[in-house]
Amino acid sequence: MKTKAVRLYGKSDLRVEEFELPPLKADEILAKVVSDSLCMSSYKAAIQGSDHKRIPDDAAENPVIIGHEFAGEILEVGERWSAQFKPGDKFAIQPALNYEDGPVGILGAPGYSYQYLGGNATYVIIPKEVMEQGCLLVYHGEGYYPASMAEPLSCVIGAMHANYHIKPGTYVHDMEIVDGGKLAILAGVGPMGLAAINYAIHREDRKPSLMVVTDIDQERLDRAAQLYSPELAKRKGIDLHYINTSTLEDPIATMKNLTGGEGYNDLFVFAPVSQVIEQADQLLAFDGCLNFFAGPADPQFSAKLNFYNVHYAFTHIVGTSGGNTDDIKESLEMMENGLDPSGLITHIGGLDAVPEATLNLPHIPGGKKLIYTHMEMPLTAISDFRDLGKNHPLFRNLAEICDRYDGLWSVEAEDMLLKYCG
Repeated sequence: MKTKAVRLYGKSDLRVEEFELPPLKADEILAKVVSDSLCMSSYKAAIQGSDHKRIPDDAAENPVIIGHEFAGEILEVGERWSAQFKPGDKFAIQPALNYEDGPVGILGAPGYSYQYLGGNATYVIIPKEVMEQGCLLVYHGEGYYPASMAEPLSCVIGAMHANYHIKPGTYVHDMEIVDGGKLAILAGVGPMGLAAINYAIHREDRKPSLMVVTDIDQERLDRAAQLYSPELAKRKGIDLHYINTSTLEDPIATMKNLTGGEGYNDLFVFAPVSQVIEQADQLLAFDGCLNFFAGPADPQFSAKLNFYNVHYAFTHIVGTSGGNTDDIKESLEMMENGLDPSGLITHIGGLDAVPEATLNLPHIPGGKKLIYTHMEMPLTAISDFRDLGKNHPLFRNLAEICDRYDGLWSVEAEDMLLKYCG
């Protein structure tokens, strides 16, 4: 079978190409990719090429398919897996493998390391190590884009599970954010910050009593407050505040006042900016945990921290990158039970849009860029559908559907687009 895919050959060298997939083996699965969400991690991989830890050294001779936030449909199941999976199953992938014999050892991952598996493709072969690690996951919910968004949501789920606090007088770590505690999300209205807000509001097992979200972009703050309003959070038992720190004379004092001067039990930093990290450090409560979520591209990136507080106030730092398989299972279950990630999505495009969009991702405003791999379509902001619809019936129909969902993407819009592309 032929596939069409975006392949990485080297630094900033992405190509849309059609090529033959090899014959399916008994321990593999053939699948159709329907949707893939572009991730900043793919941008970093694309600009670094084989210098990236997950990209094989021989990518120039054996290019890899990029994209790891994807969903689709199983077409053919190798004999080894026929009791667990069947053609027609919808799926998502957990890309964070722990498999020493992968293409680049333990760091090998779909969307970075494989010639025949990645999200920006029409058809893929899921190899034995992905199957043996239990990283092919069946999705039982509606649509495909929620399953694509399950991977980014799993990253913030993993981040919250990774935070820890210490039982007084012991060396025992209590994993998780503090239930009923004070939580802050700094630089928090980008796509991943929005996912964290959505998760914190809708999870049932534990939640903060106070959640403060900061940024310096008022337009993005306003959009976040519209998507996940303080009123919605209040109904869930959370006192939610959105703060533009660029307008405050003393952001630290303002934010600490919201906690009664105690500081925050859990802080998440969603931008690799040293000043934001240092701000978070100053906001930590006793036994507070700072989670540096944003991955920097600069290996020399650093920031100042208060080690007096590390010693006497037991403040501590964690960093998370991605989620594990349990995290993405939790994410998929939430999607299946009605959690809608459409607020994260601001652009729609086809496979042909991927190279340019990926290489320019930091400079494209808005949230997640969702790709439908079986169509050609320039990367298009959902907010532009109405104007484009004056001359094109597809965009006119999409605009009418999105208007019914407060300007957001939806399963109905996806269904119409997939029928249009045949």
